[in-house]
Amino acid sequence: MMGVLGIGSWSAVSATTYWRHFDHGSDIGIRGVGRTMAEAFEQAAMALTAVICDPGSVSAEEVVEVDSDNPDPELLFVDWIDAVVYQVVTRQMLFSRFRVEMSGDHLHGWLYGEAIDIGRHQPAVEVKGATLTGLEVRRIEGGHWQAQCVVDV
Repeated sequence: MMGVLGIGSWSAVSATTYWRHFDHGSDIGIRGVGRTMAEAFEQAAMALTAVICDPGSVSAEEVVEVDSDNPDPELLFVDWIDAVVYQVVTRQMLFSRFRVEMSGDHLHGWLYGEAIDIGRHQPAVEVKGATLTGLEVRRIEGGHWQAQCVVDV
């Protein structure tokens, strides 16, 4: 299934911080890259939003906070993505900005967004959750971090 911006599309915040989609059968992969693990998580959440709609159409009017604890960075990433999906579904909101702070095994995140407006946001798909398929949280070239997984759509 193609994301709003298409398979292989990406958006750069800077040369070292960006998100990207990758193809995976009927589902879609999300990938975030950043100077820190937290930035990579933030960028992957942006890729998640871009699966649903154009993130540029979403105003950062309200903030929702989430917390998660997991000693395994990869499972913490899955928890983070699932927390974002949960907030989308239960609050009927979309998010266009994310902030993550990590301390040991604890993640505290801020999701900035607004209520879904079908006419303006034109959601393309419903994301059901993160999977363990393609799951990676690791350092890549230049000491940057990459966080990725396939999401079920």
